[in-house]
Amino acid sequence: MAQEKSKQVSQITDMEVDFAQWYTDVCRKAELIDYSSIKGMFIYRPYGYAIWENIQRILDDEFKKLGHENVYLPTLIPESLLQKEKDHVEGFAPECAWVTYGGSEKLEERYAIHPTSETLFCEHYKNIIHSHRDLPKLYNQWCSVIRWEKTSRPFLRHREFLWQEGHTMHATEEEARAETQQMLNVYADFFENVLAMPVVKGRKTDKEKFNGAEETYTVECMMHDKKALQGGTSHYFGDGFAKAFDITFAGKDNQPHYPFQTSWGVSTRMIGGIIMTHGDNSGLVLPPRIAPIQVIIIPVAQHKEGVIEANQAVTDRLRTAGFRVKMDASDNTPGWKFAEYEMKGVPLRLELGPKDIEKNQCVLVRRDNGEKSFVSLDGIEDTVARMLDSIHEGLYQKAKRNLENNTYACATLEEVKEKMAARGGFAKTMWCGDEACEVRMKEEAGVTSRCIPFEQEHLGDTCACCGKPAKHMVVWGVAY
Repeated sequence: MAQEKSKQVSQITDMEVDFAQWYTDVCRKAELIDYSSIKGMFIYRPYGYAIWENIQRILDDEFKKLGHENVYLPTLIPESLLQKEKDHVEGFAPECAWVTYGGSEKLEERYAIHPTSETLFCEHYKNIIHSHRDLPKLYNQWCSVIRWEKTSRPFLRHREFLWQEGHTMHATEEEARAETQQMLNVYADFFENVLAMPVVKGRKTDKEKFNGAEETYTVECMMHDKKALQGGTSHYFGDGFAKAFDITFAGKDNQPHYPFQTSWGVSTRMIGGIIMTHGDNSGLVLPPRIAPIQVIIIPVAQHKEGVIEANQAVTDRLRTAGFRVKMDASDNTPGWKFAEYEMKGVPLRLELGPKDIEKNQCVLVRRDNGEKSFVSLDGIEDTVARMLDSIHEGLYQKAKRNLENNTYACATLEEVKEKMAARGGFAKTMWCGDEACEVRMKEEAGVTSRCIPFEQEHLGDTCACCGKPAKHMVVWGVAY
């Protein structure tokens, strides 16, 4: 049994040896994703897509509770429409894929396959917003988008990826700003309470903000290898897009006004974040709340009379209680099954054999720490619920320790360089607000600004780069 497990696990490179290869091995061996014939376009396999479905279901419920409605807009954007918001199009132009033929006929105008949908939403909003009574408009779209990236990595950087994009219009600046913050908090809560991933919340610098936005807010996460992953973003657009697209509404004063706009989104790169936050050298470790299988049930000595029936009864009980459960009664050996579901990151394994049946008990094994418990079958539903919550909390606390232990204050650019080279992680420094210092930090220390955290600390009075008076504390790091 031990040999079988070792053989399974040996297919995965140790993360300490080669983190990038470990990540790719996990994506492939856990059957999350496969490569297609088009570079940068991946196939989401059933297990990987099931994780996304769970993410989608939970977030969609949260959006709808707040009054958002789902819509679906065209895949193609006419070039003339894309050009209406200059800053926006300049940011996305290098990544656009273009359609120039419809069948055998050359089109009169090029169509971009949408890299994002602000311009399409604006065109639509111009047609349907006329009065203050039409506001707010709280729309969201689940779709795929195409950005012609030069490099690709499973989940982290695709030419085609799945996401949601919220686009809202409001009568006042205050309402739009409140929406921007509200949706950022939805993301932060989701990362922490569902994905067991602690986040740093803050505002992006002007250099790093979304093209066309006045302000961009972000949740930043730290991975096992101490690099940063931008988890989700929420943008305040002001009335810039409304003016570019001539969207106006009659206010309560009967005068024309421009509405204020927001946009916010997360994508399948979250799955990459889950892998790199919680995974280990045996494979995936999935947070219970998005795991496609929360409990795997393995019959022990299943050839013996009554064993399969007893395992099926427990499976039915747990399924009725609302858990996502699978019983594996295949003819693979128990050792193979243990290794397989460990690699796939199933949070909890339940073993039930003849001796257990006699004692009215089963064995529960946690994926996060390997802890094994003998528990009564009486009240198994409550026991499983408590244990899954405990696994979530354990994963969260472990990730939080990684974030806290690898975030440190630096007083100078030289100190950032030294500490980044030695240990990676997040460096906190004071910053004057000048983009030249931000560029210098990247050129000399190899880090980008992750955000200006909402929770500001006074680490000094001067900028770590230039020594001028400081305006903000900034978190720096190397990002995926």
